[in-house]
Amino acid sequence: MIVENFPDRTIQVEGKEYLYFGGTAYLGLSTNASFLKILTQSITKWGSFYGSSRSSNIKLSIFNTAEAFFAEQIGAEAAVTTSSGTLAGKLVLDYLSQSDYTFYHYPKTHPAILHPNSLPVFVNGQLHPNLRNTTNENIVITVDAVLALEVEPTSFDFLNNISSEKKVTLVVDESHSLGIFGKQGQGVFSSILSEKLERKIMVSSLGKALGLSGGIIASDNDFIDSIKNEILFISSSCANAGYLEAYLQSQDLIHQQQKKLKENLAFLFDDFKPKERFKFSKNYPVIYCNEDGFYDYLYKNNIIITNFKYPNYEGFMSRIVISANHTQEDLEILKHALIHRL
Repeated sequence: MIVENFPDRTIQVEGKEYLYFGGTAYLGLSTNASFLKILTQSITKWGSFYGSSRSSNIKLSIFNTAEAFFAEQIGAEAAVTTSSGTLAGKLVLDYLSQSDYTFYHYPKTHPAILHPNSLPVFVNGQLHPNLRNTTNENIVITVDAVLALEVEPTSFDFLNNISSEKKVTLVVDESHSLGIFGKQGQGVFSSILSEKLERKIMVSSLGKALGLSGGIIASDNDFIDSIKNEILFISSSCANAGYLEAYLQSQDLIHQQQKKLKENLAFLFDDFKPKERFKFSKNYPVIYCNEDGFYDYLYKNNIIITNFKYPNYEGFMSRIVISANHTQEDLEILKHALIHRL
């Protein structure tokens, strides 16, 4: 369906208003009046877009300032922003592909970080035999911090079972965890601790919970410096400077929205225990249901959720998203509809 306005907690479809529990704007910043005011001021300062290379002779200071802030927040030595999360993933894979690495991917890895010659981490439920042998080699493992159709952070315990002869570079996509997990919404990067890791790299879209235009890569200083010297990075446009400034200026607001989201989740699940047909976590703003007819049922009850064919998955994905902007009345209506579907 085509709509004429950006959806918030409600959505207008063909002149009719529905409750909207879809999208990825978990913190509700995309339509938050206070954030939009800050963003407007930031765009007035930095312009609508600076369509130049980061290697140009004219460099905007906001990039270094914002990237240093992101790095500290995420728990990495350094970070660099890009014009999109997909570009962030491609930059990392292209750079690593220049070296003698064998690539592996965790189940359900997002296409943005899926190498075309990648091997599965697990075969028949067991760690790939090549990861357990004594051959000395450099490997890259790509994984989403929160997998599509999942509601808990990925467990990285499997790293402990990889042969000590392997030098492991871990690439983690935090598009659906940045801004959500961690005390300050820093994601899971800093919590991934394993002596098996030679290097950790985080990539992420900034356009989910944080409501920003752009993507980000975070890792050690040497790796980020190498990315900045890549031809693709040099020849690409920057992230939107105005959005980065707005992010820096909105930290108090973002923390308020994170608190509201936690309160909404606590309210929704306080006396409501969805049955097995629903996949949910009290700490994550998404409920999944793969039951046929579920989307149509909610639509008839004036509720619209996310529903589409996701890459690498069978069937359509029905995804209920709770945002910081939903009211308790909204949540009561959703809860009522789900209870009657049990």
